[in-house]
Amino acid sequence: MTPFQRAEMTDTEDLLPAILLRIVSELHDVAYLIERIEPQLLDVGGAKVLESPGTMKVIQGIDLAVQKTRGIAEFIDTIAGSMPEGWTVDLAAALSLVKLTEMQKALSGGNFHAHSQPMAKAAGDFDFF
Repeated sequence: MTPFQRAEMTDTEDLLPAILLRIVSELHDVAYLIERIEPQLLDVGGAKVLESPGTMKVIQGIDLAVQKTRGIAEFIDTIAGSMPEGWTVDLAAALSLVKLTEMQKALSGGNFHAHSQPMAKAAGDFDFF
């Protein structure tokens, strides 16, 4: 038995591969949200915004952030796929550090296949915190 394995799972424990796959889902959501920034910059600044070297660096940084986020997601996904079955982790401490309620639910498995950031929110919707 490894340090990750237990005879019986508690309420705050979950299978490590399942946890990692939820993290992968969240990372893909983050990449999508970052990706949506670029066209907004062009809408706000117009075509002339592309003439600025500083703006081009920001746009390249946005592209790099998306690529890195997706790369990390694929890396974790591959690790999760090759992991032995039965490894569990207690999520209590880690989940207590996640401040976004919807993300906490998504990572805990309480909203399986749900994303913490609904992609269909109408423009102007916001959450009070």
